[in-house]
Parts: sequence; structure tokens; C-alpha cells
Amino acid sequence: MNRIIVYPGAIPLDTDLLSTNRDTMVALGALAQAVLGSATAVSGLAVGPNAPAAMNVVVGPGAITAMATVDATAYGSLAADTSDPLVKMGVNLAATTLAIAAPTTSGYAQNYLIEAAFLEQDAAPVVLPYYNAANPSAPYLGPGNGGTAQNTLRAQTVQLQAKAGVPATAGTQATPAVDAGWVPLAVVTVSYGQSAITAANIAVAPGAPLLDPLGLGRGVQPGRLLNVQRFPTAGSYTYSPTPGTNTVVAEVQAGGGAGGGCPATAAGQVAASGGGAGGGWARKRITAGFAGQTVTVGGGGAAAAGAAGGNGGASSFGAFVSASGGDGAPVTQVQASGSATTYGGSAIVGSGSGGDENRNGGYGMAGITAANGALSGFGGMAGDGHAGAVPVSTTSAGNAATNPGSGGSGAVLIGANGAAAGGSGAGGYVAIYEYT
Repeated sequence: MNRIIVYPGAIPLDTDLLSTNRDTMVALGALAQAVLGSATAVSGLAVGPNAPAAMNVVVGPGAITAMATVDATAYGSLAADTSDPLVKMGVNLAATTLAIAAPTTSGYAQNYLIEAAFLEQDAAPVVLPYYNAANPSAPYLGPGNGGTAQNTLRAQTVQLQAKAGVPATAGTQATPAVDAGWVPLAVVTVSYGQSAITAANIAVAPGAPLLDPLGLGRGVQPGRLLNVQRFPTAGSYTYSPTPGTNTVVAEVQAGGGAGGGCPATAAGQVAASGGGAGGGWARKRITAGFAGQTVTVGGGGAAAAGAAGGNGGASSFGAFVSASGGDGAPVTQVQASGSATTYGGSAIVGSGSGGDENRNGGYGMAGITAANGALSGFGGMAGDGHAGAVPVSTTSAGNAATNPGSGGSGAVLIGANGAAAGGSGAGGYVAIYEYT
């Protein structure tokens, strides 16, 4: 970078200070461009709800880098320089609050685009003292003693605004286009009658040039794993993205089927049932429309004494991706002790659908009887690759599946015994991987 030279005894010039400031800015701008490039980039400026919640959002402190020129207007005694390009940085040290209004028509919703732009402007006007050669102890007030205030700061900051979209029937509202010279930060969605904005109403805008969306100072580029939301229990839920989420990967695992049961046996009889089938699995990357989707987690198939195993339940993430549950194994037939036969295993496995990757669950294995005993069927493998329940070889109910989405094993009876149940299937899960 350029450095100004001054000498002892020389009369200082205003350009000594001005040139030092400009040369430092040029050097920092060149460094910023070498590290970040010439495209506009944002660090910080996280958009979140007010606390306490109200009809506004708060844009946190942060910075923006953007390509400009050295000086669009004269900088004190230094002439303007509009021919040399330079990356400049605007900084906001304090948070900014932006008001949001809900639509006034019942059933309508409205999107607001929070956008930012680099802003450079002269500010902080002050009536400055000037040297009065006729009476040095009484300085002039402003140029020519005219009392005129002059700007004392060329400020580089971040300009922020909330651009309102057109209200429309909920679900059909559109986000307004980004204005020229601005970049998107977040999209805020509000509905008729809403009185406060929460984190669920705020999402990172597509194309937001975020360098550090978490404000951690680590130079994190868009696409960093932000959080994983897991839904491990059967039921129905509504998905609310973590603030800062830009894309998600939804992984769904359906429930596994239960092992088959055995009817009561008499002396000299034996029975061995098959294992339940594993639930299907699927995974899909989703870039828009994921907020507020219904998450469905399928339960495991229920087992019953002397009856077929129940089927596993389906899992899904909205209409984007789903997986069907594995079937339960049928009830086995009673055999004479010492007979060699196989029976049971589930014929229908769960399958994934709609994903970028879809997998079937594994088949439950058949039960086996032989001259020296019996062995029930293994539970089917879950679509995500986890093993099913292990079989039993003595008089016993089947083992319940423990790995999500896998099948339960079948039951075994040897000699006179009451009816036995297979092992229950394991419930599925849904996992949402959230990325900036």
C-alpha cells in the first residue's frame, strides 16, 4: 500500500491525512477482493424476531462488501476517483429494526423481502474552527467565518429495507424481486390477523450471499450444516425450520413389520414363525417450500399371540418424500416334532418413494423346524441398512426389533404351550438436515 512521507519542520497539509485514509482503504479493499472476490457478500446481518415478539424483525450487526469505485465525489481536497474499481465494506455496529405489516384481507398472506445494500455518504456536519491570521486567538467559525457546517465523516454502512410483496391467498403469495444494487437477506411471511412475528415466519432468502450466517466469524459459506431436527417417535408433527435454514435434506424411514405368532401347540408338536419385513427408506434435498410441512413418522408393527404380525406404518415429509412400512409375518402352522419345514417370512417389504435416493427394506426370514429343534425367522433389515431382530430357538415369543424401521423376529414353540406372539417391529423416524 502507499504510505505518505512527512518531514520535520514541513507545514502539514490536509492531504497528508486524507491520502493516508484513502491509501489504507485501497489496501484493505484489495485484500478483501483477494479473499472474498468481487461479488457482494454479507457477514452477520442475521434477521430474527423482536424480543418480545412484535410486528417487526431485527437485523443484527454485520457487514457487507461490494464493488464500487475509490471515491465517487471529492474527498476533502482530494479529487474524486471514479475510474478505479475497489471493493468496499459497509459496517453496522448496531441492530436495525424493520416494521412489518400483516395483510388486511382474511385468508391472505404476504411475503416481505429483507434486503441490504452498501451505502457510502458524507455525514457528521460540524461548524469547524479555522485559523484567523489577524487574531489567532479568535478562530473563524467555518470557512470565511460564515458559520457553515461541514461534513467530517465519509461513512460506509449497510442500508437495509423491508420490501413488501403483494398480498394473496395464503400459499400463493410471491416474494418480491430484489432491487437493483441490493442483495437479499431473508423472507418474512405474515398472515391476516397476525400480531407478532416469530422465528418460524423468517427464512433465509434464496441467493443470500452469506459469508457467516451464524455470526461466528469463521467465514462459513452457504451450504454449511446448521442443525438436524429428528422425529424419532410415531406421530404427526409440523416442521419449523431453524432460523438461517436455506435448504433441507429430508430423510424418512418407515416402520418395520412384526414377526409372526405361533398358535398353541400340544405335546409332540412344534412351531416356528417368520420375521417381519423392514420398512422402506428415502432421502431428498429440498430447496423451497419446506417450512410448515407435515412430518409423519410410522410406528412399528404390533405383535399378537397366535396371530400374524402387524404391518409397519408409513413415514413422510409433506408430499415431497415418503416410505411405506414393512409387512408383518403371517402366523405359522403347527408341525409334528422332528419334521423339517420352513414357514413364514414376510413377502412384502417397505419401499421409498419420491426421494433422490430410495431403498427397500429387507425381507423377514422364514422360521425353520428340524429333527433337533426349531429356529424362528430373523427380522427384516431397515431400509437405512440397520439389522432386524435376531431369532429365537427355544420356546419363546419373538424378539422385538430395536433398530428403527427394522422387523421383529418370529416366535418358537416346542411341546405343549399356549399361543405365542412374534416380536414387534420398530417404529421409523424422520430426520431433517438443515443447511444455510
